[in-house]
Amino acid sequence: MTLQSLMHLQTNRDGVVSRRTFLRNVAVTGAALGALSWKDAVALHAEELRKRGMACILLFMTGGPSQFETFDPKPDTKTGGPTKSMPTAASGIHIAEGWDNVAKAMKDIALIRSMTNKEGAHPRAQYQLHTGYIPSGSVKYPTLGSIVASELGEPSFDLPHFVSIASGGPLMNPANIGSGFLGMSVAPFVVADPLKMPSNVELPKSVSDGRFVRRLGVLGELEEEFSQAGGGPRVEDHKVLYQNAARMVRSPRLKAFDVGQEPDGVRQRYGRTPFGHACLLARRLVEEGVTFVEVGSFGWDTHADNFNRVAQLRGSVDPAFGALVTDLKERGMLEKTLVIWMGEFGRTPRINEGRNGRDHFPRAFSAALAGGGVNGGQVIGNRGHQCRGDRYRPATRNRAGSILQLLPRSENQPPEGKHQRARSADQNRRWRRNGEGAVCVE
Repeated sequence: MTLQSLMHLQTNRDGVVSRRTFLRNVAVTGAALGALSWKDAVALHAEELRKRGMACILLFMTGGPSQFETFDPKPDTKTGGPTKSMPTAASGIHIAEGWDNVAKAMKDIALIRSMTNKEGAHPRAQYQLHTGYIPSGSVKYPTLGSIVASELGEPSFDLPHFVSIASGGPLMNPANIGSGFLGMSVAPFVVADPLKMPSNVELPKSVSDGRFVRRLGVLGELEEEFSQAGGGPRVEDHKVLYQNAARMVRSPRLKAFDVGQEPDGVRQRYGRTPFGHACLLARRLVEEGVTFVEVGSFGWDTHADNFNRVAQLRGSVDPAFGALVTDLKERGMLEKTLVIWMGEFGRTPRINEGRNGRDHFPRAFSAALAGGGVNGGQVIGNRGHQCRGDRYRPATRNRAGSILQLLPRSENQPPEGKHQRARSADQNRRWRRNGEGAVCVE
């Protein structure tokens, strides 16, 4: 299941898909609509969603977080290790102990415990989860943020449509968050430090706005000669960069990047950590009109000392994730903003002897969704203590299929028509929900 699988939204005349329709789609549509064209969905709904100001915030846990120490604990079992579970605000839903802030917001969060994939290497899994495709030497596919930005972003908007905050890191291949064949107009604007304003966004005092515009005109004349000599594509990319930068430099919305304007109480609520500041910046940007923001958290590759390392990471992610969902709701923005928490895969049921860690496990992992029409307080899927899926099957095995209809998606196909979609042999099997919210093959 890719990010695109999580982000296909349909709307009715009242806006976001109804909750009853959402639940029906979660249970049934995952397999049945696997072949639905992303372009068709965009053509039907993009303009409608653009008018409603729909946006997405992706919280990506680079390295592959353990499902057992996050949102699918197995207490009092050999698989679960020392991790205990705790109740949440949603009756009957338990998550790993220590996620107190997320637990308080669980009525607005839906958990998927049956995510599955075949890619167990970080670069390949990250690429597939971001683009919907396995890596290809001939085509660089655009990441989800670029796709959403290209379909929902207003061309005249003077801030980047896609902002990536601290989404690099030792295990994140920069190609995974690129715009691919969609071009530089929807490439991610990277913020390395959420506490610092973007560099070089103010005109020198000696340069007036009119003088700045004249300089851009001279640059355009110089580039025209190179374009006529055969450098057209490079010139167009260069022009897009400068045009976007020029609009941004003169934008009154630039203040959205300054998290220092937030009250101390709000900043404390998110947590005074890099991830907390990044989530707060994400909320500010979406509030100002940015379409897609990705926030990265690093260090989840816990082959050793899994339990202590997850506890340290949880210390910054839990307050920020919980505060983000609650803050969006209090500001009336949650219904228009889809929040996704996930990583590239999960961790093994078996705990390493001697190292006290867990290895890569793409066969079963978890994701969390909030906002954008999602019916919170729900759990989809149940993989059992050993994550074998013997009783409950994942909501979809078609990684390019649709399970949650939450944002539009395009076919993500290059102009040359090169196309390599990952499909599964059991795409056409029948599905039904059982009483515990799991989806089973009949």
